Formats: sequence, structure tokens, C-alpha cells
Amino acid sequence: MITACRVGVIALAAMLSACSSAPTIPTAKKVDLPRFMGDWYVIASIPTRFERDAYNAVESYKLDTDGSIATTFTFHEGAFDGPQKVMRPRGFVRDPTSNAIWGMQFVWPIKAEYLIAHVDPGYTETIIARSQRDYVWIMARKPVLDEADYQRLVGMVAELGYDTAELQKVPQRWGESR
Repeated sequence: MITACRVGVIALAAMLSACSSAPTIPTAKKVDLPRFMGDWYVIASIPTRFERDAYNAVESYKLDTDGSIATTFTFHEGAFDGPQKVMRPRGFVRDPTSNAIWGMQFVWPIKAEYLIAHVDPGYTETIIARSQRDYVWIMARKPVLDEADYQRLVGMVAELGYDTAELQKVPQRWGESR
């Protein structure tokens, strides 16, 4: 007879093993973590339920002395002047050879898969993906991209196997994100 506790342990083990499976999405060959740190404006995403109505969304990373990444995700809910929401997950590099595969921990002990699928040589744009292709983020160092750059990044997201019809642009205003 399987008890409810055993079912819970089995379910937790299955979730954790799914989170640590090898990515099926190609990642950046090598991410220079110090260069990757700092503010990234969310230009578009297939959003999680928490960020579906986000304005002025910014993800900020800071490399801590223990090698983990202090992350602050801020946005205004529903409008540019809507209430500000702040999330503070912690990132953990899972592949120190590339630094492109992270676990992002919002709730202990679960670390969600976080793949740096693309970062340009100037560290001005990035695409964060997941093997499940359920969420994706196009981010940049500035709050607005010109249309040609945006379309190029959307094309890259499509090449990763995402349905780009699900992408939502995140409204941004200059100087009002922080």
C-alpha cells in the first residue's frame, strides 16, 4: 500500500529529476557571467501567469561571492502606473563549462530550468528559454529594440521550436522601469 507521504515523495522526486534533465534547446557556447550581470529589459515573452499583465519589466542579476546569482524581477502590474511587483529568485549555474544552464529557485527546493539560448557578443540582447517550450523571454539592455532586431530575435525563438504567436510584447517606457 502506498501512503500519501510516499506519493508526495515520488512526485517531488519526479519534478526534481524533470528540472535537472539535459536541455533539448541549444544554449550559448560560453556566457561570461560578469558581463551578463546587470539589468535586462523584458522586450517580449511567453509569460508565466505572474507576468501576463506586466509593464516596464526588468530582470536584474548580481553575481554573489558564493557563485549564485541574486535576481530581482520588477514590473508594474496592469499599467505603467500600476502597482510595482518584485520577485527575488536565486539563480544557480548548473553547467560551469558554458555558464548557460541555470536553475532558478523561486521556492525551495525546486530550481526551474533557465537556459541562456542566445546572448550576442556585445551582451546587449539575450533569449532565455526552457526545454518544455512553455516560457521564453527576449531581453535587451535597453527598453526598446528597433523592429528589425526584434523580428530577428523572434525568428530565433521560432528556430528554437516555440509558437511565436504566443509571444507578447512587454510595454516599456524609457527611464521608468526602475
